[in-house]
Amino acid sequence: MPFRSVEDDIELEITNRESAENGGDTLIPLLSSPNTAVRSFDCILVAHTVEDEVDQKFKKQEAYINELKSKKMTVTKIHHDNKIFYGVSAPEELFDKYKYLLKVSDSCNWSAECGGYVQNTTRIRIVNFILHQTFIGTGEGLEDLMSQNVFETLFCTHERTQQEYLKRKWASWKALKHLVSQPVDDIRDYFGEKVALYFLWLGWYTRMLIPAAIIGIVVFLYALAFFDSNPLIEEVCESNVTMCPICDKKCQVWKLSDTCFYAKLVVIIGLTHALVICRVVSAMLLSETQWKLLSDNANMIAVTLGAVLHYLTIQVMTRVNRFVAFKLCALEKTRSFAATERSFTVKMFTFQFFTLFSSLIYVAFFLGRINGYPGNYVRIAGKWRLEECHPSGCLTDLFIQMAIILILKQTISNIFEFAKPWLKLYCKRATLRKDLEKCGNCKTPTCKEDGPGIELCDVCNLQQWLKNYHMNQIHAFSLFNEFLEMVIQFSFTTIFVAAFPLAPLLALINNLIEIRLDAIKMLRMERRLVPKKTNDIGVWTKVLEAIGVAAVIANGLVIGISSEFVPRLVYRYRFGPCVNRTATGLQSVSELSTISFIEYVQSSTTFRALTYKCMIGYTDYTLTTAYMSNKKVREDFTINQMMMPEGVNHTECSYKAYRNENDHSFTSQYWLILAARFAFVILFEHVLVVCKFVVAWYVPDNPMRIKNNRLHDKLDRLKQELKELSAKFDNRITDV
Repeated sequence: MPFRSVEDDIELEITNRESAENGGDTLIPLLSSPNTAVRSFDCILVAHTVEDEVDQKFKKQEAYINELKSKKMTVTKIHHDNKIFYGVSAPEELFDKYKYLLKVSDSCNWSAECGGYVQNTTRIRIVNFILHQTFIGTGEGLEDLMSQNVFETLFCTHERTQQEYLKRKWASWKALKHLVSQPVDDIRDYFGEKVALYFLWLGWYTRMLIPAAIIGIVVFLYALAFFDSNPLIEEVCESNVTMCPICDKKCQVWKLSDTCFYAKLVVIIGLTHALVICRVVSAMLLSETQWKLLSDNANMIAVTLGAVLHYLTIQVMTRVNRFVAFKLCALEKTRSFAATERSFTVKMFTFQFFTLFSSLIYVAFFLGRINGYPGNYVRIAGKWRLEECHPSGCLTDLFIQMAIILILKQTISNIFEFAKPWLKLYCKRATLRKDLEKCGNCKTPTCKEDGPGIELCDVCNLQQWLKNYHMNQIHAFSLFNEFLEMVIQFSFTTIFVAAFPLAPLLALINNLIEIRLDAIKMLRMERRLVPKKTNDIGVWTKVLEAIGVAAVIANGLVIGISSEFVPRLVYRYRFGPCVNRTATGLQSVSELSTISFIEYVQSSTTFRALTYKCMIGYTDYTLTTAYMSNKKVREDFTINQMMMPEGVNHTECSYKAYRNENDHSFTSQYWLILAARFAFVILFEHVLVVCKFVVAWYVPDNPMRIKNNRLHDKLDRLKQELKELSAKFDNRITDV
């Protein structure tokens, strides 16, 4: 952080708290340190100096401050250049009712507030509420006065002792060595329950990514280790089949063996709106260019270009979506901020979901499935052919899209997320230094004394306020942005993980950095968030449940509809050489049951070889031939397109489809595979949904340990109250 304090390091006094989550040291509200009195003000109001006492702004400032004083609030006024700083603090008697309500409430969380003091987070929250509920004679509140520039801003200050402690333990890049371990209780004591629950959820989510990342790595490495011996790859790499052009005019026929490398990539993957128009148009234009390199690789370039433009569109549309969501919430005129936040969350996530996933949904479920066939291609305006899948399959397109979006989005977003507030602070460094020099030096000896209850002088107070004032501003939806970023990432790592098995690994690496980045940003670069109490993460729970359901459906469709998993199973057990008794080694599927299990798996190499033999001929099985003798085919392909680079002219070409070669109608195999695809999707989704409900039934929303702690807390409070009542009763008997 650019603003390093010049004071000596603070000696922290820490008390131990029995905490299952942290198992470490935590903070106490009143610390014995040279700057104990830094908490003497709960909130700071800033206004521009108005010299003219007749000015309405001056009158409204005075009226508002007088209203605060009438509520027994202590207001300290300090002038600095052309600004006025009002330090606002509440008397202790203001919190007596609050402490009593905590004491008698059955729903009270176990906390130190049930003792003889009120935590600073609670003080800030209550004072902030009073400030926003104070109105002057004209009926205008603080929000109205700030919109009229009567007051510039309102903020609560960082407590230097606790801030330094959390910097060392949590908000630093050195804390990366702790991985996902976080002092959640300390975060709650400093930022409140809402921020603490965010980091608690983020840490739990990151832990859950570890097994998913390990599985993704194992599957990926396994596929890399054995794809050379896969007969499906060998068939593609050794094939002499001539494939039909994938675009108009410039595209020529090509050999299936040209996609050998991408066939290996598909095996690795298989184991594990405006952008749509952009992809289609870019593929058309690139295919018609005079540059041979671009025309020959038009489809691949279109895929990559579409992914990059998808990322750029995400950044632009995020700002548009936020503006539209705010406007819609304003039209609703909700009665509370909590209702506004819930409404905004649902709207913003819905907009972002379609912005982020429109292109991926198109690639996964529509690309290459609605473009027709030779002699009857679907064309836009009767002229341009729709975009084809990559020659190795549509999963390659989806893999490239996911990889580019995840890497770009997470890497660039984290760079900007850290660099933007850091640069703002860096630019303010000179201004802060000048303001601190204008404050002068503290000449009050008591400011450096040790012990609680020390009153700081105006110079020390102003220096502390200026340091916080020059930090980056926050707003009511600052924490919302962090939640949205992580929930969107959760969507990417779950909805299409079947197409990109390394997504959990990338998310895990990002989250380990994200935890520390968010901590550094909140604690060292931004003004302190107003603490808020909450019991859970709110409407985000429902959003995550909806994502879970969408992930089950999407992955079922990707595996069942988009991938070759089901067609391969149908071929192996219905049409393959093992069924037709043409494979060597194993003559039929029925003979599998007569082989000893031990003999069958004695050698993994032999096992794979016997398994692969049942898939021989699968590549040719998925292809259909189109002949130039067909008049309609000749209309789609020119003579130049049917000529290979070496000058050989072809009268036929193949394309991937289950169609008859004569009339190009669907074959019986197509309908069988289609039925098997839908059967798999239904079975897959039902099994996973049942597993989800079983796990949800076994894992309670509130762990028994938490319930027992609440009951113990309630029991302790009742004992304390009975003890106090007994003491009063005994005193009455003695007096009589």
